[in-house]
Amino acid sequence: MKTVGAYEAKTHLAELLDQVGAGESITITRHGVPVARLCPAPDQPDSTIEETIGEIHRFRQTHSLRGLTVKDMIEEGRR
Repeated sequence: MKTVGAYEAKTHLAELLDQVGAGESITITRHGVPVARLCPAPDQPDSTIEETIGEIHRFRQTHSLRGLTVKDMIEEGRR
């Protein structure tokens, strides 16, 4: 695992993110003491549009807006 100081991390962040994107983990130190770690994000499966719409429908079956309409919410946002 690569280790860099906070100043170097700040000045070379784009390069460090490229390295992390390639799978490397990097520890960031402040005065030689580890304070953070950059590591690749876990893979998230992409949802299809149909799956997302299905999740919205399931949510609406168990949650109520209690008579509130989308138009009411839009108007409230304009105030």
